[in-house]
Amino acid sequence: MKVDFNIEDAVRKRYSVRNYDDREIEAEKRDMIEAFISGLDNPFGKNINFHYLDGNDMKDAEKLGTYGVIKGARQYIGTTIKLEEMALEALGYEFEVMILYLAHLGIGTCWLGGTFDRKGFAEAMKVNEGDLFPVITPYGYAAGKKHIKEMAMRKVIKADQRKPWKDMFFKGDFSTPLTEEEAGDLAFPLEMVRLGPSASNKQPWRIVVLDGEAHFYEDREPGYSDRFPYDIQRVDMGIAAAHFDLSVQEKGIKGYFDSKSDPGIALPENMEYVISWIRE
Repeated sequence: MKVDFNIEDAVRKRYSVRNYDDREIEAEKRDMIEAFISGLDNPFGKNINFHYLDGNDMKDAEKLGTYGVIKGARQYIGTTIKLEEMALEALGYEFEVMILYLAHLGIGTCWLGGTFDRKGFAEAMKVNEGDLFPVITPYGYAAGKKHIKEMAMRKVIKADQRKPWKDMFFKGDFSTPLTEEEAGDLAFPLEMVRLGPSASNKQPWRIVVLDGEAHFYEDREPGYSDRFPYDIQRVDMGIAAAHFDLSVQEKGIKGYFDSKSDPGIALPENMEYVISWIRE
């Protein structure tokens, strides 16, 4: 999908806000947000459902838990899917496009995949039984100061650090790192992928550029997703796809995603092929 805001500006503005001000989001902005979300789609053809929660309209909003991770938030957005091939990637794609739009509007967010009361939020958001409910985000204006737990968490996961190019992007195979110069017109999209958020800042995306096309792989961390009934790092792969796709569109580089274009190169341990971006 195409967006009408600057991708790099939104990517660099976005950070995980865990402490929120009590200032209300203006009605006009809330209408803009809901209109934007209603127009979201993804290149994988999967249906993503969005759910809204306004704590101002709930008597027991304070009972909804985020295990002390989030302070002061009153509004939340969640998503549900049917668990099928590429659905988690599609969710990551659409949710991150929404997150970037909110950053563009100056509104803070924070991806939550494991640190929220899933049952309580599912009931409050009227999630249908049988639907997978992987992530939510609070949204609102960031408070002037971060709370102590927020600062500690950012330090533990090294939230402001990203892996270097040589660890993420490769030329032809996994033994040859790709330089920015060699990436050519894909240098900007790849840099936007590098700056993306991920669960616990694991940054599991790896991309091999071959004949001008980009092949996406997940570097799975053994045991990391064991507490979920799905591979949460697949959501991260959708985030990477969103950053890449929005960036190539902004630069006028034509291409499309295809999950059947595995180039068949030798893979390191725990590496899995996900999808390819094919140049037109």
